[in-house]
Amino acid sequence: MRHALIFAAGLGERMRPLTDRTPKPLLAVGGKPLIVWHLEKLAALGVHYVVINTSHLADQFPEALGDGARWGLRIRYAYEGATPLETGGGMLNALPLLGPEPFLAINGDIWADLDLARLPAEPRGVAHLVMVDNPPHHPGGDFHLDADGHLHARGEPRLTFAGVGVYRREVLDGWQEHASTTLPGQPPRFPLAPLLRTAMARAAVDGMHHRGHWTDVGTPERLAELERALFPGSR
Repeated sequence: MRHALIFAAGLGERMRPLTDRTPKPLLAVGGKPLIVWHLEKLAALGVHYVVINTSHLADQFPEALGDGARWGLRIRYAYEGATPLETGGGMLNALPLLGPEPFLAINGDIWADLDLARLPAEPRGVAHLVMVDNPPHHPGGDFHLDADGHLHARGEPRLTFAGVGVYRREVLDGWQEHASTTLPGQPPRFPLAPLLRTAMARAAVDGMHHRGHWTDVGTPERLAELERALFPGSR
């Protein structure tokens, strides 16, 4: 797997005031930005090219991360404009930089002890998603993972999408049905979830259950909890 995409364009509204001056993926835990944990893992996996979607405080990313050479990576930035394009629109916007092969995509505002080497180099269908136990802030989960490893929009029990997946470009087929634009001339804006549900209906999305540590760093409280969990001596 040569290419990876990191979603880093969110406004981080629930993280305010921390994100008033710092994009959420650049907030530090354990002495380094959340996104750097991802870059280190991607480099260890053998990924060569990383595309980072940006919007909110976009200039801070190249200032903090540069071209990726310090990790042995080549980082390219895909600016989405002042208004983030959501996951589907962000992926579509980055697609010209990702090449024709399947690519790994990861949310820039999560932390997990997941071994990325467990992920397949290519999904059986159009996507392979990492699922986790439902956290307290999302008790209903997202999708059902069956015994054969296929994901379904319906069914019990349900698990939560971890924000990590391997995708083929074809996952975006039919995106026009879900797209909108915020202003004339802007790229299309749409979520990825409806396209995944459509693919699930034809058994084209599978997944795995990660039972280790995972945190959706969506609030200052969760960031502090993660810091304490990783480094018990910290406040």
